[in-house]
Amino acid sequence: MAGADYGNAGVLGVLTPQANTTVEPELWALLPPGWSILNARLTSGKSTIEQRLVDYTNRYADTCGQFANAPVSVLAAACTGASYLIGKQAEAALVAEIEEARNLPFVTAARAATAALQEMGARRIALLSPYPDNLNAASEIYWQEQGFEVVARAGPTLKTEAFHPIYAMVGSGVYATYQELSETKADAILMLGTGMATLGSLIAGQEAGLKPAVSCNLALAWTICRANDGADARPLADWLDTSLWEDRLRMLHPQAVLQDT
Repeated sequence: MAGADYGNAGVLGVLTPQANTTVEPELWALLPPGWSILNARLTSGKSTIEQRLVDYTNRYADTCGQFANAPVSVLAAACTGASYLIGKQAEAALVAEIEEARNLPFVTAARAATAALQEMGARRIALLSPYPDNLNAASEIYWQEQGFEVVARAGPTLKTEAFHPIYAMVGSGVYATYQELSETKADAILMLGTGMATLGSLIAGQEAGLKPAVSCNLALAWTICRANDGADARPLADWLDTSLWEDRLRMLHPQAVLQDT
């Protein structure tokens, strides 16, 4: 099922946290030609980030309803923090519930990242995290539940005066942390969250020969293509070799490509 003039390769219906400014730009750069993206914002009036994230999961099913009868091929939740807080088992049950109700594949960013790390053969991972301490603690438990050993964690400094400290991080800080974590004993580095810009750092790291890394948005795009009846189901190695999508990023968001790193 796909659109006519736009989205003839696939139409993604993505659920994005209300203030997230990164998911759509990165997915437009990552997804192959012929894809189209419909976005529905996850909203919550809860007072803390933890309460909002859990509230989002309670609203996944209703938010999917915003797509009505659009010819959506795959549904995705681009929110990792929510998965950490409800846990692996509740997340799996929610995915199954929505897939049955909508008769479509439903992918979460955290499960996509899990699949990518498994495909990479990674057992020991380092987390490049933009989160505050409370979310970091929940995140580490989640990844351990998925069978990984977390051997290191580091992240750029949170700029608390920004409109949102995670979404306002700049790529140079992400890349500097990537360099730091490449010196650890991890098999691979996982760049956490869908709100932290990662693509420029992945390109720079590939060029510099840093330790293998994957971001949640890249893993999400790879999994979305696999879920779409195998169309565009390129091996993960092709995605990690950034030449598959680098030209689109440079065309759409040239400022995101790091210079002189």
